[in-house]
This record gives sequence, structure tokens and C-alpha cells, in this order.
Amino acid sequence: MEELTDRHRSAVVELCRDALDLPADAAEAAQIVDRLHPAPPALAADDAAGLSRRRTVALVALVDQTVRGVVLGSLAHRDPAVGHVDLIAVHPDFRRHGLGRTLLGRAESALAVRGAAEVLLAGNPPYYAWPGVDVRYTPAVCLAMACGYQQDRTAWNMTADLSATDSPALRDTAPAQQRLAAAGITVRRATAADVPALVAFTRTTFGDAWAAEVAQSVGRAGAGCHLAVREPAATASGAASADGPVEVLGFAAYGSSRPSWFGPMGTAPTAQGLGIGALLLRRCLQEQRAAGHHQVEIGWVGPVPFYASAAGARIERVFFLYRKQL
Repeated sequence: MEELTDRHRSAVVELCRDALDLPADAAEAAQIVDRLHPAPPALAADDAAGLSRRRTVALVALVDQTVRGVVLGSLAHRDPAVGHVDLIAVHPDFRRHGLGRTLLGRAESALAVRGAAEVLLAGNPPYYAWPGVDVRYTPAVCLAMACGYQQDRTAWNMTADLSATDSPALRDTAPAQQRLAAAGITVRRATAADVPALVAFTRTTFGDAWAAEVAQSVGRAGAGCHLAVREPAATASGAASADGPVEVLGFAAYGSSRPSWFGPMGTAPTAQGLGIGALLLRRCLQEQRAAGHHQVEIGWVGPVPFYASAAGARIERVFFLYRKQL
């Protein structure tokens, strides 16, 4: 057992391609590893946005000097007494030999040393690849039960079908944009210059976790963010004030966790009911389709009826979230 370092990174990605049984997860193994164990460029982006770094645990199990297992963990952003196991994977040829149990036990001990009093098998936003354990990962469910974890919540993802141009998820956005423009609301793609206002808006309205996810979705390959704003007020002469702040009314992001995932998104309470959310959602989905995604997962969904109506999305992935007192 060793700490994961950059020299292990490519081997860990290959392991995950073999060990993640669901094709959609295996296909994004590299992005999952980069998200859960960020490389220096991603950490530098967080620093630039004024986001605090996580305290993490990263271990690999070697058999004949080959990586055959990995566990990644972290302390919760809001409560450092809560630890998370973000990923545990064992090569299929080395399962049922106690390797998973050993990895999980070592992660628990390392998190306890860092101050954790309990451990969750659940996503730790903003760095997460799943809300919890997909119910189809039977070996992981069995491991959780064998190691004394108790299921305490259930979460789900919804899928938006982008395979056909007439998909409800790809409905024309022009009429809604024109309607909002007439009300003085501009809808556009976010740029690096928007990040401070976006981070401030999400922190104030929704909390720190979304602020970090939004910051990570701007200016990064395979990701993006759209926002609705009221531009600076006009001066007495009728010209717009170039140095005035924009008022953020809503945002929708994709790719912050994984390229094929949508979220998070949010609308200011004062702007709800204007159709901003549905419009921003479909603009993101259109970009994801243009990038080659024929379906998109909407992660860790709350308002199921909204996504079903706005994008024809359906619940497809269900996750068990587990908890254990140390």
C-alpha cells in the first residue's frame, strides 16, 4: 500500500477503466481521477478563484508493483469532522481477496487521523464523480454492508436524450431569449471575467460547494457555463456604464464534475418564474450535443418534475449513500 503520487496517475486511470463496470463511468475514467485527485493546474484554478483546498487521502494497492486497487477520500468542506470515500476500485481479477476491505480500512484510519469522526460513502461536492454508490455496483454495496456502513439516503440522476434534433431537451431557445431581452435580461455564455460575480452569487444564494463547481466549469475543456444577467444601468446620457457590475439572475453549468454531466444550476429567488432556468439548461445541453454527447446525465437531481418538463429527462441512475461512525 502506498500513497498515490503523480507517477501512479496513468496506472490508476487504467485500473479504473477496467474496474468501473458501467461503460459510461469507464469511458470517463481519466476525468473522474482528475476530478477526485486534481492535478496542479486544477488546484491553481481553485486558488485563483479564491476557493479553499480539500484535505484528501489517496492510496494505491500494489501487487507485484502493479496498481490493482485505489481509494480516494477527503474531508467535507463544511464539516471537517466528516470524511468521504470518493472512489474505491479493485481490478476484477483481484476481487474477493480482501483488497477492497483493506483499502477501505486504511482510508478510514487516514481520515480519522485528519479529524473525521464519521465516514460517508457519498459525494463530497465540489469534487465528486457520483452522489453515492450506484445500486448496480453490487461488489461496492456488499463491501459497504460488510464493513458496517448504514444506508441513510438515496439519490438519483436523470438522463436527457440528445440523440435526435427534435428531442425536448434541444428545443429552440430563441423565443425565450428574445422575451427575456425585452425585459432587460441578457443570456450568454460565461467568461473568465464573470467568475468573481458568479462565485459571489452562488456563495450568497446557494453555498460554497456550487461556487467551486461553477468556477471549475468556466474556461475548461469539456465544460461550460451560461448565465442570465441584468447589465449595468445606463448613465444619464443613455450610455451603458462600462464599469458597473452585472446583476447575476441565474446560471447553468456543465462538465464541472464530468464532461457528460450537467449541473449545477440555480436561479435567484427574485427571478424565478421567468423561464430562465429552462432556457439556460437547454443552452448547455445544446453545447454538450455539439461536443458529441448523445445523452447527458443531470447529476444529483432535486426537482425531478422541472427536468422532466424542461428537457424530457428521465430517472435512470439510483445511488445508495452510506454512513459509518468511526
